[in-house]
Amino acid sequence: MKVSGATTEPFSAIRRRALAQAGAAVSGQPAARADQAAFLGVPEPEMTPAVKAALVTLLTEIDDLRGEVGRLKARLAEAETLADRDALTPLLNRRAFLRELSRVAAFAERYGSSASVVYFDLDGFKGVNDRYGHAAGDAALIAVADRLAGLVRESDLVGRMGGDEFAVALVQADATTAGAKAETLATAIAREPLQFGEWSAPVRLSWGVAEIAPGMTAQDAVAAADAAMYARKRVRTG
Repeated sequence: MKVSGATTEPFSAIRRRALAQAGAAVSGQPAARADQAAFLGVPEPEMTPAVKAALVTLLTEIDDLRGEVGRLKARLAEAETLADRDALTPLLNRRAFLRELSRVAAFAERYGSSASVVYFDLDGFKGVNDRYGHAAGDAALIAVADRLAGLVRESDLVGRMGGDEFAVALVQADATTAGAKAETLATAIAREPLQFGEWSAPVRLSWGVAEIAPGMTAQDAVAAADAAMYARKRVRTG
């Protein structure tokens, strides 16, 4: 990628040009003997005040270029982070969650460890939007996201899969362990009502669990957990 304002000339060419502009006659080749080489390969007899000033200017330009490259790398890193982030909540978006889940699945298969996915859905979310407006709905999604992220380990993954659906990847957790954790998360989130203006209501979650089996892709694991969640919801609602 080209850096704005940066030269593409080779360093040696820049050096020769700077010296020539300072009035120095510089050979196209560096000094043959090491004891004749001076600063940046310039022979000592040619190190006049004008040459030294040109070299200082050159080094300043190089430092400026390095600074610009560093700032560009920082901007690229920030852009990559934003590309992985959900547009509304502080969680991973679906694409980033699936990518990271693929790594979790590969690690579990390679080392024979366990890992599971929990899929969550907000009960009655459409009614919140319809009755209180989309601002209240957004507040509910943000609250759930914050609570989920705050109740899992740093090694776990939390992502918003779209709409009112979330997923959590639990490392070193089989289906039984993941189910117990899912129940703990749902209970903890429902215990603290959501406040939005004068409206207050508990946030209830439905959930399903899928343990990641050998050969299962990230998409397969999420789909299995999603199906388990809807199966549990059908049983609950009759």
